[in-house]
Amino acid sequence: MRHALFHVERNDTLTLQAQIREALVSAVLSGQLPVGDPVPSTRAMAKRLGVSRNTVVLAYQGLVASGFLISKTRSGFYVHEDAVITAPSLPSAIRPNTESSAHWHERLKVHPSNQENIVKPKNWRDYPYPFVYGQSDESLFPISEWRECVRQALARKWLDDWTEDRYAEDDPMLIEQIRQRLLPRRGIAADADEILITLGAQNALYLVGRLIVSSETTVGMEDPGYVDFRNIMQLRTDHFVPIPVDEEGLMIERIPAACDLIYVTPSHQYPTTVTMDIDRRRTLLAAAEADDFVLVEDDYEFETNYTARPCPALKSLDRNGRVIYVGSLSKSLVPGLRIGYMVAPRELIREAKALRRLMLRHPPGNNQRTTALFLAQGHHDTMISRQQRVYRDRWNLMSEALEKHLPGWSRHPIFGGTSFWLNGPDQLDADQLAETALEDGIVIEPGRVHFADKAAPENYFRLGFSSIATERITPGIERLASILKKTLNTNDLALETGPTNKSNLVPTA
Repeated sequence: MRHALFHVERNDTLTLQAQIREALVSAVLSGQLPVGDPVPSTRAMAKRLGVSRNTVVLAYQGLVASGFLISKTRSGFYVHEDAVITAPSLPSAIRPNTESSAHWHERLKVHPSNQENIVKPKNWRDYPYPFVYGQSDESLFPISEWRECVRQALARKWLDDWTEDRYAEDDPMLIEQIRQRLLPRRGIAADADEILITLGAQNALYLVGRLIVSSETTVGMEDPGYVDFRNIMQLRTDHFVPIPVDEEGLMIERIPAACDLIYVTPSHQYPTTVTMDIDRRRTLLAAAEADDFVLVEDDYEFETNYTARPCPALKSLDRNGRVIYVGSLSKSLVPGLRIGYMVAPRELIREAKALRRLMLRHPPGNNQRTTALFLAQGHHDTMISRQQRVYRDRWNLMSEALEKHLPGWSRHPIFGGTSFWLNGPDQLDADQLAETALEDGIVIEPGRVHFADKAAPENYFRLGFSSIATERITPGIERLASILKKTLNTNDLALETGPTNKSNLVPTA
């Protein structure tokens, strides 16, 4: 009967050997296989699961080495007497009264769960047309090269460098790779003590908010803009100012005099995709100096430039130490790795490092060292080149499909990137469209959440192409256009366009 405890899935991400090992460990730890009991023979287990006997033998031998099983000559495998049983007999758990006398709702000082956030289906990969933004195409990730860097990091040579608790310090190899390989491409020169490794850009933005924003601080940001930054800052201050965006990014003339800090995405405005030219960047820096505010530059997608020579980062033009630069490897590697970095004056980095120590000490050392090796050995450069070729094709293909099926709804982004920002007719409800499209296998992202005003326009949405197969882009746009024709009750989806029409970027303020 114990044979029925075990099964394997052929399409599982784990190997058959790993699945067998995991099932046996689970049975031992849960008490289903008591200490001293025999486990099914390798022959019987192989026959039951329909796998090679060698696969079962290797799994059993691994468990012997781990101390879960013991092999007895001419007898078989048994649960080792020293195997740790973590599920001893315990009295029934007592559930607390749901009407807790602790009154947790009253004790909570903030309620981040009440904030509006970007929402995507958790199983977006299961849909045939996932036009989601910020996710990676696993087929473009060099898994063999990454695995090799992991193997190198695990070698005895590097073991002490990432297994020890560094408290507040980062991996010096990764700091050096960022300083020598990544920042020069943006025209930025920085010393090691002006760089901090973070758990993605999000962590950097939160540290900035905690360190230099109080209840009296006035914070400005692009509108529409990055909703997570807005949510972070609104936990710190009520003095929050949305600043309109035009076809060249943040409108500097609309910055109020009272601002202390402004968040900006000049290379690739989030989410409209427009690029701030170098003249406006210099004007913005001059305004920061004249009106005494600082800038947070989020350079979140600088690698995805397909057509033009990139503008230098705002940080590279800064001569007065007023720009905090936030970068990330989430878009070029994988978002789940959570490797980001912040470049700022050393006084701020020193305090950010001390604050980070109180939160999480430092990002995982093994991830830092593996990423450092990946950069140092040129794998990241090779990956970027491959991504750019694939993304450029998708970028052009989506532009052509949108122009054909949704003419006038978007502008071809100058900088590149991995998404298109679309504006439909005023009567379009993009939230409702997202629900309808999802039923037909299409995942899109409504744009309303990116606007600060609760009465934000509902006719904007975003289509990403970093994670959708190239051959599915055109059919997906065709299907979306068909849904829109039914939704809007029209056969003509063309919008009027012209040099003075900016409606496909943001609503005119």
